[in-house]
Amino acid sequence: MQNQANLREQYPEFIYESYKVERSINGIHVEYVYRLGEHVFKPTVDISVSDIRFSQFNVPFVEYMFFNFGIINAINYYKLTCSPTFVVNAGPLDEKQKAFFKKLFYGGLGEFMYVNQLNIPFEDFIEIKADQPPAEHPDYELDGATFSGNLIPVGGGKDSVVTLEALQSMHADNLCLQYNRDIYPENHAAQECIAIAGYSVNDIADFNLTLDKHMLELNQQGFYNGHIPFSSCLAFAGYIMAYLNNKAYIIVSNEASANEGNIAGTNINHQYSKSYEFEKDFQNYCDAYFTPKIKYFSLLRCINEYIIVQKFLKFPRYLDIFRSCNVGTKENKWCGHCAKCLYVFIMLYPFVPLDKLEKIFGGNMLNDQSLLQIFLGLVNPDLTKPFECVGTREEVNYSLKLAVEHTRGHLPYLLQYYRNNLYDPQQTYNIENYYNPEHSIPKEYLELLAKL
Repeated sequence: MQNQANLREQYPEFIYESYKVERSINGIHVEYVYRLGEHVFKPTVDISVSDIRFSQFNVPFVEYMFFNFGIINAINYYKLTCSPTFVVNAGPLDEKQKAFFKKLFYGGLGEFMYVNQLNIPFEDFIEIKADQPPAEHPDYELDGATFSGNLIPVGGGKDSVVTLEALQSMHADNLCLQYNRDIYPENHAAQECIAIAGYSVNDIADFNLTLDKHMLELNQQGFYNGHIPFSSCLAFAGYIMAYLNNKAYIIVSNEASANEGNIAGTNINHQYSKSYEFEKDFQNYCDAYFTPKIKYFSLLRCINEYIIVQKFLKFPRYLDIFRSCNVGTKENKWCGHCAKCLYVFIMLYPFVPLDKLEKIFGGNMLNDQSLLQIFLGLVNPDLTKPFECVGTREEVNYSLKLAVEHTRGHLPYLLQYYRNNLYDPQQTYNIENYYNPEHSIPKEYLELLAKL
């Protein structure tokens, strides 16, 4: 087994060696080469010709976007050692680009470093080395291309369902995005949600990424492993797919609640790459280095998880098929034992009949005494919030307050515990009428969301 204590010393450099973009009648194939000491990784990306609707795309521009995707995709392999130096041999980067990626890597790996007990200050975390680009960034002159319509990444949870339904009036101009990773199970929930929303297979674009399985072998040997900022990988992939399909907007489904961190007194946030801070940084980067013609924003940034639940429940046909449990992904189910399942159960509990909830989650999760510590992490701001995509503690407490006040008869174990120890009938919450003014949602899209 690998001794983790000296991984950064043993592997002082991680190298993004090269990338190669090949075009054929079948589509686009990209191969990346990363080096970590004696270890070499060669992940690939494939985009079928049927998933490219812009036939006259600018080839150098597409290659440049894939070069950039290779930097964020490298985080899957970089995290094995968190080497102090990241060498980019595949292309040039200016100082602002290096600063952008350093911030993204550090913020996106905050949870990872906490779990792996890597106490590294920002200034010492990583030095990105690359050749300087020419004095002026190349103008790719996008051939007078005009962009319209929306690219909508769909994950299969309640958030992307709300986005799909809010944008139904734009149905003909919408394209759903599936980000497929070969070592992960097929996302049946996303496919079913897309179908229920009225889209066919012709309305889906697939970005297919293979991850080098040697990475998994090294994980088993004791190299570092853990959470990466997946949503930032999706953002770069989404930008490529938006361009290849002439879409003006990449519309994700990250709510205001994603801005809350997990550990009091720190900036550690499991959802860093779903935060508004990342959203702004990414759009600024794209405006400067790609094109300002394509915009990336979250439609749900102005509202919280509680309001999303209320909008989601207007479409009960999704209740039996939506999923966002990482543990149960392989079997396309809610595992019924993790923080994500408990959180969603709590948010739905005051509004969905108990027999229906028990059918979805396999039982009454609020009766599971083994979940007490997870439960406390969801509600107590002095404890570490579970490292999952869950809402704010204020939202969870408000839902539990409603549950206590509306449940007749015997209370399930965790709800009774809450009533006895944490419930405050005088506590007020700014939940039902919450509005977050810090967002980048265009006016016409705000109006569509408000009508839902």
